[in-house]
Amino acid sequence: MLDLQEIDAFTGLEDVRQKVVSGERLSREDGIRLYKSNNLLALGYMANLVRERLNGSRTYFVKNYYLNYSNICELDCKFCSFYRKEGQEGAFLMSLDDIFKTVESDKDNITEMHMVGGLHNSLPYEYYLNLLRGIKKIDPRIHIKAFTAVEIDFFARLYGLSVEKVLLDLKDAGLDAMPGGGAEIFSDRVRAKMFADKIGADQWIGVIKTAHRLGIPSNATMLYGHMETIEERVDHLIRLREVQDETKGFFAFIPLAYHPHIEDSTQWATGVDNLKSIAVSRLMLDNFPHIKAYWISMGPKVAQISLGFGADDLDGTVRDERVFRMAGASTETALTKRQLVKLIKDAGRIPIERDALYNTLESFA
Repeated sequence: MLDLQEIDAFTGLEDVRQKVVSGERLSREDGIRLYKSNNLLALGYMANLVRERLNGSRTYFVKNYYLNYSNICELDCKFCSFYRKEGQEGAFLMSLDDIFKTVESDKDNITEMHMVGGLHNSLPYEYYLNLLRGIKKIDPRIHIKAFTAVEIDFFARLYGLSVEKVLLDLKDAGLDAMPGGGAEIFSDRVRAKMFADKIGADQWIGVIKTAHRLGIPSNATMLYGHMETIEERVDHLIRLREVQDETKGFFAFIPLAYHPHIEDSTQWATGVDNLKSIAVSRLMLDNFPHIKAYWISMGPKVAQISLGFGADDLDGTVRDERVFRMAGASTETALTKRQLVKLIKDAGRIPIERDALYNTLESFA
């Protein structure tokens, strides 16, 4: 642990450290300096101060199942390895019966069901409503976190409904919360080059604000390590912080490292970049209760180290995730509860099995 008397350890960042210690909100310029700093241990130290101020040594995980119901999508996002066109090799669509059989066979090991898919333009509206109803019928205790803001916007356009109507229908059918995917990076420049057909920042934020107003909480994400600049990363964090000031509807922030699907790509996030992203996120997002280290994206070992860099959540068992798998992620396909507990304990933290609302189910202190 760094000695606060050793000011040299914070050379160039002492004024930021003073803000962090006093609980003062960091500025855009502070965020840029933090990201550009190579003083990784100082970043970790400051982020850990905030982490322990909010959550102590508690580190959360959940028994969750990732269900990607379809990868058929009308978009052609350049960074995405998950999507396929209908009839293309590798395209899939799960029937409701198959989904329900999967849930029924493993319901005792599912606290949270995480569901996202492609923008499939030939599915009926009832598919999604019956999907939610069917899972709740199997076990009403399963918390359903489903459909990104991109999907919600797509449903509204495809079926001629308002975003509010779609969200109310889904909530009535069993939707409990939304994941934070689809935000990518809030940059018109990047959007024009990488995902021009996908909704932009204003639309994504508009859907999220509507969801929060209707009592549907969500996570938030940022995809980093592609062609975005440091300034664009910080701007993304500040916009999320502003939304949280207004709605208080975000549970957690999840930095997602870009996985290039081109083998010789020079754009990819290193371990240092992953730890910086966790630390800067914790420092900038002072109004977010939790920062999640998504081990599927960064790997269990770097995710474990990130528990000393501001993260207080390791996500969960994450069974059957396909999005990062199809982008070439080489991490484990799932982790057991026992493995998660060991990762957290070996990092000197207290493992807490949580429910989807961060209520404690079991402590392993």
